[in-house]
Amino acid sequence: VLMAPEKLYCDRVDVSLFHGRWVRSDSKYENWENYMLWYGMDDDKAREETIEPQIHIITAASKEQMTLVHQLPWRAGAQAEYTVRMDGEFHPIPQALFKTARTSWQANKRADWMHKFDEKGLLCEQHLPVKGKPHVLRYWRSLVSANEIMVNVHLYEVDASGQEKEVIHTIRYFQRIPFKEKWTAAAAQFFSGMDVAENLKTCVSWMRKAKARGADLVVLPENSNRDRQYFVDGKPSKKKAHEMSETLDGEFVKGLCDTCAELGLWAVVGVDLKGHPPATAYIAQLLIRPDGEIEGVHKKHVLWDYEYTLFEPGDDPYQVFDTELGRLGLLVCADGIVPEAARVMSLMGAQVLLNSLNSRGPDEMRVHIPLRALENGVWHVASNAVGNPNNMGLLWPWTGGSQICDPLGNRVVASEEHDDMVIGEVRPFEAELKRGVWTEDIFAQRRPELYGVLTKPLDVVPCAPMYGPAAEVLPFPGPASVKVAMMQLSRTHTRLCTEWMTKRQVSYAARRGALVGVLPELWCFARGEVDKDPKAAADYSASMLQTMLDAARENSIHLCFTLVEQETATSNKLFHTAYLVGPGGVVMKYRKAHLGRSEKAWATPGDALSAACAVPGLGRVALLVGDEVWIPEVSRCLALEAAEIVLHPTDWASAEAGEMAATERASENRFHLVSVTRLDCPGKLGSQTTLAGEYIGGEPIPLMRHPQGVWARHNVEEQILVDLLRRQAHCKMMGDHLDVLKKRFPSLYGACVAPGGSLFTWRNTTKVRPGDYRDELAVVRGALGRKRKYTVMAPPEVHDSTAG
Repeated sequence: VLMAPEKLYCDRVDVSLFHGRWVRSDSKYENWENYMLWYGMDDDKAREETIEPQIHIITAASKEQMTLVHQLPWRAGAQAEYTVRMDGEFHPIPQALFKTARTSWQANKRADWMHKFDEKGLLCEQHLPVKGKPHVLRYWRSLVSANEIMVNVHLYEVDASGQEKEVIHTIRYFQRIPFKEKWTAAAAQFFSGMDVAENLKTCVSWMRKAKARGADLVVLPENSNRDRQYFVDGKPSKKKAHEMSETLDGEFVKGLCDTCAELGLWAVVGVDLKGHPPATAYIAQLLIRPDGEIEGVHKKHVLWDYEYTLFEPGDDPYQVFDTELGRLGLLVCADGIVPEAARVMSLMGAQVLLNSLNSRGPDEMRVHIPLRALENGVWHVASNAVGNPNNMGLLWPWTGGSQICDPLGNRVVASEEHDDMVIGEVRPFEAELKRGVWTEDIFAQRRPELYGVLTKPLDVVPCAPMYGPAAEVLPFPGPASVKVAMMQLSRTHTRLCTEWMTKRQVSYAARRGALVGVLPELWCFARGEVDKDPKAAADYSASMLQTMLDAARENSIHLCFTLVEQETATSNKLFHTAYLVGPGGVVMKYRKAHLGRSEKAWATPGDALSAACAVPGLGRVALLVGDEVWIPEVSRCLALEAAEIVLHPTDWASAEAGEMAATERASENRFHLVSVTRLDCPGKLGSQTTLAGEYIGGEPIPLMRHPQGVWARHNVEEQILVDLLRRQAHCKMMGDHLDVLKKRFPSLYGACVAPGGSLFTWRNTTKVRPGDYRDELAVVRGALGRKRKYTVMAPPEVHDSTAG
């Protein structure tokens, strides 16, 4: 009897059901670990591969083709969009995935695959040599239900006659977990004492309060497990820190995980964890899923001062976590004092930064937390400890101020004095817009090809001799101090008057003993004048340059300012150029490399950052122009080039540019930053000099961390004279142990120098947004199969794959 052929899978099933976000289960699989071992992986690698996150976001599906975004967050945040055609023909595997390949893909020397629907499902076939013999890999995708996909994998050895023999078989499952286009975040603040059991109750109480107010995720402070009384005979003890820290399978962490599972809540919690070998401990942060499983652990990289006497800094590569809440990045307190952690994770595609703090510094709530959101165009949810019940020892309170910031710096902020919780809506994909208050596109403005010094080893960068406290004899020559005049003025009713007022400012500064005077950005032009006629502005700039050269020579002073520079008399290229001129002529100039909104219409970007020049009588000087203060890599590179004084003609577009960005640049780099703005600046903020500061010991905690400054009044023509002590810029210490330049991890900063188009951001990967495709169904994460344990200290435990 002839039987009718079985219908193709695509004729029996609604293929559009494949639309959606599918997460590979780390708890339901069959024979996967043995499959990894068959390919020659050792036990540790096989276990890692077994639980490695993998997400398929299928944005279009038909009988003819399927388009998906493939995410592999453990592989430096890799994600790629590609389309497979169901035509039974072999096509190249996308290189973005193939170059990170493991197991079967790594063995596929042809780097191609074939897709088609047959009776069993969507078939993918690859031909690969393994162990010196030809093999065929086939795997079928099929829907177990509208919420679950089964991937049935078979590997066959092919003999000389073409006969196939199955050698290994495995099954993986993917669960539908749709994106949440908007969700509710909570940041709770409290103080944890010495009783770990009571502290767990406190954490659970805040988790319940967060859930009751509709939160999908809550962030709790650093070391929520206990107050750090890790001292023996009054001295810090790493051994005691280890003994009193937690383990991932201990009661404290288990209590957090159980509560997340009970409430169906994401939680980010700071916990001090035991390390290996004994007598080591880490300051850690746990990302716990709503099913009670630990999605990730971050070990704090940059420690706050005394913490270096108790803990080891983490040095694992930065990681991002792909979740239904978006792509998340973790950082702990002092990780945010320096720019690299937040920047690298944002460049890896993080849309939301989650920060657990234990800070007594008001600079966190006022500068670090909001600025890391602003300068990276991401969300930032931060929880800090608050209060101080102790009546001996350090009595400074933990400063609270927990907050939720959006990518434009709008924020809700908690109390600075008592237990509190803030709640806010997060819309993660707004982070893909990368709009700044100073630019249309934060990442497009970057020039990663200019930031190479960021990844050079610590001991070879020019600033290496400046590490640590300032030496009695400074490693670079120069005067003990440099008097700088902030000459705050703008174009008046006529050019003649502007020139006359400028000359009087210069003369006045010289008579007061200033060695250098700084003028605002394009101070001699009316607002909008350069944009209206750039060529005329360049012609006038040539005349003004000579005027300033004459003024410098006549008054024996150095002057810093910006003008419009025409490359040559016959060239149409114009630059926004900063000059430092002295009695002998032009000392240095810098063509602005990062153009702002209006400059793009007329200026050509420069091809290098400012040099840090050794200027006789001044020391090591670098130049920065206007809104470049928002780009953390620029100032960081100048600091690594051993700049002592950075001269910054500017035109504040917002108050945050001075109060946050400029303040942070001096703080995180420990150089003097002289920012002089126009009278008519939109930010309605005066000029400011932010001092490098020298740590001498015994300072109040806020003064250790938050740089001091000197300010001019907004919209008042005045001249403020500032005496800059050069040795301050040679002290890179923010305490007894934290050196903000030496305690870096250059090998982890590759994302900062990678070409912008190569970054694994969502917008680099696809134009699709959640909501553009069908994805209505959902299941509880982890509801299927056995649970697994997670650890970063030892290989994860993987249960027998035949169980459950």
